[in-house]
Amino acid sequence: MRVVPRRSRNRRRDEATAPSPSPSVPPGAPESAEPAPGGSPSDPPPAQGANTPPAKSEIGAPADPAGTKTGGPPEAETGKPADSADAQAREDADATTRATEEFPAVTPRVPVPASPAETEAARRRARSAERRRATAEVKRSRAGLRRNRPHRTPPTPARAAEQHRSAMLVMVLTLGLLIAAVAVTGALIASSMRTQPVTLAAPLHVYPVTQTSPGQCPAGTQGISGQSATGPTCYRMAQGIAIREVADLRVQRSRVQPGGYDVALTLRPSDRKAFADLTRATVGRDLAFVVRNRIITLPRVDMAILDGKVVVTGPPDRASANRLVRELKGR
Repeated sequence: MRVVPRRSRNRRRDEATAPSPSPSVPPGAPESAEPAPGGSPSDPPPAQGANTPPAKSEIGAPADPAGTKTGGPPEAETGKPADSADAQAREDADATTRATEEFPAVTPRVPVPASPAETEAARRRARSAERRRATAEVKRSRAGLRRNRPHRTPPTPARAAEQHRSAMLVMVLTLGLLIAAVAVTGALIASSMRTQPVTLAAPLHVYPVTQTSPGQCPAGTQGISGQSATGPTCYRMAQGIAIREVADLRVQRSRVQPGGYDVALTLRPSDRKAFADLTRATVGRDLAFVVRNRIITLPRVDMAILDGKVVVTGPPDRASANRLVRELKGR
């Protein structure tokens, strides 16, 4: 019967300090020629049963941890059978094999220089990976913006009607402002066209009338013959002014006679002072408007005209007023 002792934590240390055991010879087996530890090859092994007591194996007896006993067979020194040494050797060999399998020897790899084609392919792969990362980042940012964007709920019918009314009001106001702007612009254009200077075909002479007598004017007298309600009349005149261009000359509704028409004549600033002096001196008398030595009209001066705006009243209809305008222009 053989008993294999249990492995202890200090077994490797004990084995390192203990002498190498040799296989023991069981009783009745032939003796081997191997020398015992500490002896010489020429020394014969001790005889069984002479003076050496036979080796004993105690069950459960602890082995000498120090391994200081010398002499005698290894079984007597260590208290272990010979087969336990063989098992220990096999276990050590198995442990070495497992360690080799678990941690194989690493052979250092010698770096091989890459070819230009491989280098360019690696660069292309790196650029492609960078573009994919950038695209993924852009997609993530857009998705985050969409998630953070407030959700728009559809307006209620009342809200939609209010918005429609507001839009219509804004459109109407805009259209009104546009129409007003067009009207103001048109008025300004028309006013500027009306205020453009009117060049007369023949000079318009304005004379204060000093005396009237029936019939034709005698030769050599300062007067012009004209037609009045009583027949031919001679109009004697004083020194007057000549107008060759006016600021405005047009027909307008009469302010005195309902349904009648007036002729409005606006003088230029250069002629206003002379005309103001002339009318100031002839208040309550007539002024003769003469074109080509022919009396066109004889209006009475009610008050001095200082602003150069002359209104000739009397034409009964628009046709007569238009004819008067043409005669004043010398056409």
